[in-house]
Amino acid sequence: MKDMLKKIIEEHRPLTNQGQVADYIPALGNANLNHLGIAVYDSDGKYYEAGESQIKFTIQSVSKPLVLLLALIDSGEEEVFSKVGMEPTGDPFNSIIRLETFDKQKPLNPFINAGAISIVSLIKGKDNIEKIERILEFVRRLADNDNISVDNSIFLSEKVTGDRNRSMLYFLKSIGNIEGNVEDILDLYFMQCAIKATAKDLARIGLVLSHGGYDPIREEQIVPKREAKIVSSIMATCGMYDESGEFAVKVGIPAKSGVGGGIICTVPKRYGIGVFGPSLDRKGNSIGGVKVLEDLSREFDMSIY
Repeated sequence: MKDMLKKIIEEHRPLTNQGQVADYIPALGNANLNHLGIAVYDSDGKYYEAGESQIKFTIQSVSKPLVLLLALIDSGEEEVFSKVGMEPTGDPFNSIIRLETFDKQKPLNPFINAGAISIVSLIKGKDNIEKIERILEFVRRLADNDNISVDNSIFLSEKVTGDRNRSMLYFLKSIGNIEGNVEDILDLYFMQCAIKATAKDLARIGLVLSHGGYDPIREEQIVPKREAKIVSSIMATCGMYDESGEFAVKVGIPAKSGVGGGIICTVPKRYGIGVFGPSLDRKGNSIGGVKVLEDLSREFDMSIY
């Protein structure tokens, strides 16, 4: 495994020159285009890595399945899916068009931005300080890493440039999809996206999800099995933006990407995988990371299909 990871990272590193970083969020524009790394935990707890697997970056939309998991625990399945659907969308992650045209007037799934904003509004806590601390503690427990935190400069950069997300949230408020103060909810969403972690952390979380919420290293049920399966299922159908279908064919494992360059993957009963590569394709996925996962899945027969 170790030699294979090193080989595929170096084979696909030249692809990073064909993408671009997410500089529409100014602070993300400082990322190194050529970084590419992967981390893997197997079901026995053995760890393998190659490339820039332990560089911290903001996980952005990779946070969405984790916050969804906490919202399911906080509010229950019925409440969560009264706010968002479970269906894939062929639209970009930041599209607003289907909010008004979809007959139920709710976001199609929890991983597009509008859906993720609805979900974070369900997190319990008396204020944003308590809510973000609960989210952080949850992510730290999943990753078994107490050093995970929010990058304040990224949070502020997203807050300043988040007008499209702000428009989505005001629309959701107008149709009764969310309750509470719009700006507070949006701040919490931006803080969630600005959580800093490494590919190793994502692989560790992926391992827990791959075992239905059970951590085989700590021998502990971290989250309920039902909720973990729901989240993994939506990752499989909706996790790679409007490239999810192609990813299912070419890689075939539940995954969630983010414009910070991260991808978290879970291979049921076998592996947790984390990828970092901030050079993005036109869909917003790590251009080198996706190709690395294609090769890895083919080499180790990881596809669930």
